[in-house]
Amino acid sequence: MAYNPKNISIEEARAAGVDVNFELMNNGEKRYRLISPDGSSYCRTVGSKQGAWQNSHYHKSVSEFYVVQSGWIVYAQISLNGELNLRLLSEGESVTVKPLVHHNVFMSSNSVTHTIKYGGGYTEPDWFPSIELDKYTKKLSENDLLELRRAKEKGV
Repeated sequence: MAYNPKNISIEEARAAGVDVNFELMNNGEKRYRLISPDGSSYCRTVGSKQGAWQNSHYHKSVSEFYVVQSGWIVYAQISLNGELNLRLLSEGESVTVKPLVHHNVFMSSNSVTHTIKYGGGYTEPDWFPSIELDKYTKKLSENDLLELRRAKEKGV
């Protein structure tokens, strides 16, 4: 049998409940999303020309899975005891974020990530700001994060 798939039009996808959403974010990132009515989604994010933080947030019922395709990111979260945890992720590395975890991502310039949101069956927007985490992350510059990257490369 020959491999000969038929393209699905955007109209057919929407009729099946899958929509697209392409956005240019305030920090210069470009986001290309496929969204399902059950709250699950896929997003390809392309970093801006200059590295930047996203906005700190949490989800009540969905989980997220981030994969770094190119460049590097820093994943930040607040631990259960209220401490800031930072994790540098390079090409091919990933992180899973569970519901109710306050988190944020810094994307290096022109980096590319893939994010999958899944679970929960939450049909309303399941995105809630974390002002508490933004207090930590927004003051960390790319230079601060490059120090973290150099330390990781040295095995510290």
